Amino acid sequence: MAAYALARLRVRREHPDIADYIELIQPTLDPFGGRFLIHGGRSEVVEGQWEGDTVLLEFPGMKEARGWYESEEYREILPLRTRHIEGDVILVDGVPPHYDPRTTAAAMREKPGRS
Repeated sequence: MAAYALARLRVRREHPDIADYIELIQPTLDPFGGRFLIHGGRSEVVEGQWEGDTVLLEFPGMKEARGWYESEEYREILPLRTRHIEGDVILVDGVPPHYDPRTTAAAMREKPGRS
């Protein structure tokens, strides 16, 4: 089951380190099967508030996502971003192939104590 690294990058201070980080990140992703699905792109907020840029990386699974984030190679370049960009990053499991949300709804209805 795929897993994702999702980042919301809120405050960005322009600096040459950011270009270095972007240039160096792909080789840290490759050993873990990681790839960009979203990298900044135009956003349209349709509910709530969402400020900043969005980045979405896909990995084959949570093991690979965590392995990438904790890898020595990524940790080495991470300060190039974190010194100049404030944001939030999460790792999250995706859903299995052929996921049907109706199954989740049915399981919720079967739980005791449901209002």
